[in-house]
Amino acid sequence: MNLKELYQEIILDHGKNPRNLRKTDNFNKDAKGHNPLCGDKVHVYLKLDENKKVEDISFEGEGCAISMASASIMTDLVKGKDEKDVKEIVSDFLQMIKEKDEIQTNLLKEDEKTKLMCLSGVKQFPMRVKCATLSWHTLTSAIDRSQNEINTENMDL
Repeated sequence: MNLKELYQEIILDHGKNPRNLRKTDNFNKDAKGHNPLCGDKVHVYLKLDENKKVEDISFEGEGCAISMASASIMTDLVKGKDEKDVKEIVSDFLQMIKEKDEIQTNLLKEDEKTKLMCLSGVKQFPMRVKCATLSWHTLTSAIDRSQNEINTENMDL
């Protein structure tokens, strides 16, 4: 199996069987995101413990396979990490989607980096970048409590 096939398989798996697709019990941070051009909607629920570590994270929403896969992968990768590390992972992912060739952070294992790299192909399709990054921007908003709803049309992606 070549790398392109592996990436497609990961996206299809997470798109059809999203992980953490539910509402977190006793969440203490949340935010909504919307991509009006594609119709993607996401609501990220976050439960941080007293040390600002992600005790639980989940999402509800609907959208294209890329949007759903990205949210699923994101929730899998940040669970158990502290807020500072989550922000670094989000920043690294967004830079990779926009301009860098690879994930740079040392906070992820190689198989976790591979999961994120499977979304790198969206760079070739600027309209799909918003699909892949919606949940990530929404997670940042939940952590920072910066906006009630993220709208991709109001963002510089």
